[in-house]
Amino acid sequence: MGGHFDIPKNEERLKELEVIINRDGFWEDYDKANAINIEYNRIKKNVYNYNNLLESINTLEFLKNEMTETEYQDEYFKINEEINTLEKEVHLSGEYDSLPCFLEIHPGAGGTESCDWSLMLLRMYERFCEKYNYKFEVIYSNPGEEAGIKSAIIRIAGEYAYGYLKRESGVHRLVRISPFDAGKRRHTSFASVTVTPEFLEVPNIEINENDLKIDVYHSSGAGGQSVNTSNSAVRITHLPSKIVVTCQNERSQLKNKEMAMKLLKNKLYEQKIKEIENEKNSLKDTSKNIEFGSQIRSYILEPYKLVKDNRSNFESNDPDKILNGEIKEMLEFNLKNID
Repeated sequence: MGGHFDIPKNEERLKELEVIINRDGFWEDYDKANAINIEYNRIKKNVYNYNNLLESINTLEFLKNEMTETEYQDEYFKINEEINTLEKEVHLSGEYDSLPCFLEIHPGAGGTESCDWSLMLLRMYERFCEKYNYKFEVIYSNPGEEAGIKSAIIRIAGEYAYGYLKRESGVHRLVRISPFDAGKRRHTSFASVTVTPEFLEVPNIEINENDLKIDVYHSSGAGGQSVNTSNSAVRITHLPSKIVVTCQNERSQLKNKEMAMKLLKNKLYEQKIKEIENEKNSLKDTSKNIEFGSQIRSYILEPYKLVKDNRSNFESNDPDKILNGEIKEMLEFNLKNID
């Protein structure tokens, strides 16, 4: 369990965090305070669930001779559910798993087909968020020329947002009869997804203004009241790393620039962490997963229906359900079966 259920150690950490939380001015630095509060609630929940499981097991053992077979089986299944919950928490105990995340989608080669597939993925994640009460915010979306999107950046916040979605990074493949092909032929489309945690603290990231190329332009949108006719959208290119970040969801150019800078610092910090981890060879597989061309999952709509994850061997014969946002089962399966 990697110390995840080291209850004495966790209880000691809870006492330390309670002292910090009760200090005057704790919430003056909101981001730092929020990170501490998240850690406190996570550890408190783990300790409660562990102690509750032990109590349930001891009660079942004590009363088993007084129970009918049906009552015993009912309690046994309840305990199994509690164990499954704790197992899931072990797989969500990574350093950044409890954080919000940024999810980016980019189409592969294929023009309109891939742009439309990228939009389908965006809707899949949006519907997942709606079904499971995650906050979903579009930071940037660039519409395709005929259909779909050329790229999108979204922020997802909620319980273990990064932990659940981190293994979505990679290339997603769609096989279907193209709605854009008059000959009704089968097409294969690709889109890449990249998921990064939203670090609440980004230390030691200094950015030289001379290393930045900043472009401003009109925000794109569907029209109506949401259209912003001023040059408020901001794109920042960090020349040394070639990292490009964009934000258009705010009406103010200044606020869009602030969010874009936050995204840039987030990406540079992630890059720094990966450089350190790569020296230890512990992020070798993850790094491969986010490179374009490393296909992680296929969604086949024709000539048969199948969703298959190439890493965990998860399979579903109902791709329509998956694309409608019912991906929690798949995400939890992948948590347990992908290292």
